[in-house]
Amino acid sequence: MRICTGIFLVLLFLTSCESNGVFEKTQFFPDHSWESSKNPFFKFTITDTVSLYHIYAVVRHEDAYRYNNLWVKFTTQSPGDTAKIQLLNLRLADNKKGWQGVGMDDIFDHRIRITQAPLKLRAGNYSFGIQQAMREDPLPHILNAGIRVEKIAK
Repeated sequence: MRICTGIFLVLLFLTSCESNGVFEKTQFFPDHSWESSKNPFFKFTITDTVSLYHIYAVVRHEDAYRYNNLWVKFTTQSPGDTAKIQLLNLRLADNKKGWQGVGMDDIFDHRIRITQAPLKLRAGNYSFGIQQAMREDPLPHILNAGIRVEKIAK
């Protein structure tokens, strides 16, 4: 009986561990330096129009990165619309707690939600771009930048 209960709990756990991620893509910067002329651009398709979504900026950097934030120009193009550009201040750290992302050795990963409320997305092709907008160019100690579109679990 214990074995059956154990197997049932393991199967229940495995079936409930579902990724909400619909799309995540980053661009690697081989010199660990992000030039403002390198604008990663990502395309994907939405087919589920019933669900709600959040959009995240994804950044990976070294501990040697010397700023608490990262200014980016975030470009969004929805199906049938013109591209919209937002200037975003991505908070990476604060003076009390340090880095806000997940760290391993001297590398830190951040998924920073840029949508305030969940979005209902139309079916079709979407394009996202991200460009660093800091005064320092190239921006050292940045390894990756990209986006994540995540379906909200019901």
